[in-house]
Amino acid sequence: MPRTAFYTGSFDPLTNGHLDVIASGAALCERMVIAIGVHPGKTPLFSAEERAGLIRAACGDALAQLGVELKVTTFSGLAVDAAAAAGATIILRGLRDGTDLDYEMQMAGMNQAMRPDVQTVFVPASPLVRHITATLVRQIAAMGGDVAAFAPEPVAAALRAKFASRT
Repeated sequence: MPRTAFYTGSFDPLTNGHLDVIASGAALCERMVIAIGVHPGKTPLFSAEERAGLIRAACGDALAQLGVELKVTTFSGLAVDAAAAAGATIILRGLRDGTDLDYEMQMAGMNQAMRPDVQTVFVPASPLVRHITATLVRQIAAMGGDVAAFAPEPVAAALRAKFASRT
């Protein structure tokens, strides 16, 4: 059975920071499940289907070249339960700074208590992407700014199209 890593997020939109975590995580697994969190109370910029397509477009070929199978899915409950259901033994989490570490350590502890067979692995963000957040990328794009340095090209193009249609 291939070692499976489970990486969760809203990915609204996928950023170069997310790609950095995915690239680091690819060294740890043969199969990566990127799980889009879907919450009924939130209204995302992109639909879950659009986000899944952007994830496949942005990282599918690169993961395939590394011999890592990509699966993109959605989930709405506990991430640790979704990870176990997907056959994952690793939950992949990116860390940008100490604030992330404090929060992620608490979550990892709770997840381990609920599912001891699923291990959380922290990946530090590379210095060039530590400042990138999906929220900031959305805000820059909404104000007509260029997000090419912060998001992969398919995502930057989708953001341009999304905000051009709103004017």
